[in-house]
Amino acid sequence: MTSAFKKALDSGKFVVTSEVAPLKGTNTEPFIHHVELLRDKVDAMNVTDHQSSVMRYPSLGGALLVKEHGGEPILQMTCRDRNRLALQADLLFAHSRGIHNVLCLTGDSVMLGDHKEAKGVFDLESSQLVKAIRTMERGRDLAGNELDGAIRMCAGAIVTPEANPIEPQLIKFEKKLEAGAEFIQTQAVYDMDNFKRFMEYARQFDVKILAGIILLTSAGMARFMNKNVAGVMVPQNLIDEMAKAPKGSALKKGIEITARMIRQIKDEKICDGVHIMAIGKEDVVPEIMREAGLL
Repeated sequence: MTSAFKKALDSGKFVVTSEVAPLKGTNTEPFIHHVELLRDKVDAMNVTDHQSSVMRYPSLGGALLVKEHGGEPILQMTCRDRNRLALQADLLFAHSRGIHNVLCLTGDSVMLGDHKEAKGVFDLESSQLVKAIRTMERGRDLAGNELDGAIRMCAGAIVTPEANPIEPQLIKFEKKLEAGAEFIQTQAVYDMDNFKRFMEYARQFDVKILAGIILLTSAGMARFMNKNVAGVMVPQNLIDEMAKAPKGSALKKGIEITARMIRQIKDEKICDGVHIMAIGKEDVVPEIMREAGLL
């Protein structure tokens, strides 16, 4: 079965995905609200998997909710919390419930999250998880045993174009493609000239690239990410632009900047689409899309 997201990638259109983050607890109403808000506007929704190593409602449960409420889910799976048995079991379950898109992540260190006493698993890393998916699609598990029913997944992974030095990222990027990644979602990009240089390299490979963009909500947020988030670098000119926004209008300025970057990426055909991350501000994603000319 070919997923709707896979069809969108193969169609050549400018693909737009967004992120929906499960909450900490059993109240799924805010999550469902965001799904219903975005389901007819984006090509798919990424459901985060204990983002930043913070325990939350599970990504698999969130992906099911996306599907139940009319959206196209991309299941995020990190290798931090599960060994290969659990990862394979979750893939079998996801396929059986009609979830056919997965973003494979190694996962952040547990020391970044709210359960620092937890033990990271890391039995596999992201490229090995992609390879495991391709093995299971051929009807075998990782021990070589035959499956009574194979899976089918549109599998992707991530890359960090703004990493410095960039060379280790390029090695990992090629390793993920060799394992069978069909799409690549980038970590947040803000320096378009730098991203264009990465894309000049990436275009030699047959893979769809979605540029990740995190909505800036304040100059302080930008400075915090520069200091604390590996692989994210907000240029000083954007920080200054955010800082000069009139009092009470920082979010509006962040929406303007995000929409401007999306328009540039689309108009200049820099890559194949965008992944919008409006962390905690999912309600403004439609406004970003309208201002970017996507709606």
